[in-house]
Amino acid sequence: MNQQSQEALDLAQHKTFNFAWHWETTRIAGRDLPLAVASDPDGMLIDACERQDAGEQGVIDPFWAATWRAASGLDRYLEQIPITGTRILEVGCGTGHAGIAAAVRGADVTLTDGVDDPLGLVETSVRKNELDCQIQRLRFGQDQIDGDRFPLILGSDVTYLRTLWPELIQCLETHLADGGQVLLSDPYRIIANEFRQWIKDHPWRYEEHQIDLEDDPEHPIRVMRLTRNP
Repeated sequence: MNQQSQEALDLAQHKTFNFAWHWETTRIAGRDLPLAVASDPDGMLIDACERQDAGEQGVIDPFWAATWRAASGLDRYLEQIPITGTRILEVGCGTGHAGIAAAVRGADVTLTDGVDDPLGLVETSVRKNELDCQIQRLRFGQDQIDGDRFPLILGSDVTYLRTLWPELIQCLETHLADGGQVLLSDPYRIIANEFRQWIKDHPWRYEEHQIDLEDDPEHPIRVMRLTRNP
């Protein structure tokens, strides 16, 4: 490791946040890698709910604070497709598991989320694992990444809220390259079943794939593959 890389790693390891975090060894792209995660995601969610109930405006639910099984399922699905050298955008990246899995496999990855806290954790993980990824804020329906569009877009558990669906689709339409594909994963949530029906009324082709994970084979992960109709 050169001096510049070591300095970047030291900075990442000493980065401060307004919440407790730690390194968690996570199976990513077939390897055990360190991932920066919040130490008390449940407590952060309870705090956010209490603040919202008290009338505070602009509180962000910290669903990004945990690494969801949907990301592991998407990671596993990426084993089946060639992505080396592919430009990939991950939306709503949370801890960045899926995007980091793509980067480890040789993809050119841009990791994004709509709030800043998870992006700080992702930056820390990327530096720790010596990966070359772009990291930036991307709010559905509000922000846009300049430059060429992406042949592949990833998203884990980003269909959980109906009110976000139009903004999510707008984001996908803005950033997906012609002939590209979108891979969205979820643990077969009922609301994602509704999304499946909703998206079929829009100019998208839909395919569904099941991924079984060893940690809980009775609860597989669904990967929804979306491509634009001509």
